[in-house]
Amino acid sequence: MARKFEVDEELSGKVTGIQPYGAFVALDNDTQGLVHISEITYGFVKDINEFLTMGQEVQVKVLEVDELAGKISLSIRALQEPPATPKKDDRPRKSLQARVDERDADGFNSLKDKLQDWIAKSSQ
Repeated sequence: MARKFEVDEELSGKVTGIQPYGAFVALDNDTQGLVHISEITYGFVKDINEFLTMGQEVQVKVLEVDELAGKISLSIRALQEPPATPKKDDRPRKSLQARVDERDADGFNSLKDKLQDWIAKSSQ
């Protein structure tokens, strides 16, 4: 690495290679980093080629620098707005037992009534 790159640094680079597991991005003439497939965008990425092309200029954020191995982990997703999460309703949730009690009371009562008939029939 000719230049020292820092974690959280935001850079511009060019896609130089695409593999099923990620994309290689040239940060300068001597240094490349890898954008893992999970760091391309939010959501599921089946095919990186649907999001990136060779030679494309991209903005990346440095996630990790391993100077010993000479590897830099990058992210495109870290510079994107996260998708809005749907709001859960604020009403209090009933416990499973409360829902069973309110929906199945008739079913349990009919079983209780039939139980005596079944016992009588089984002893005949």
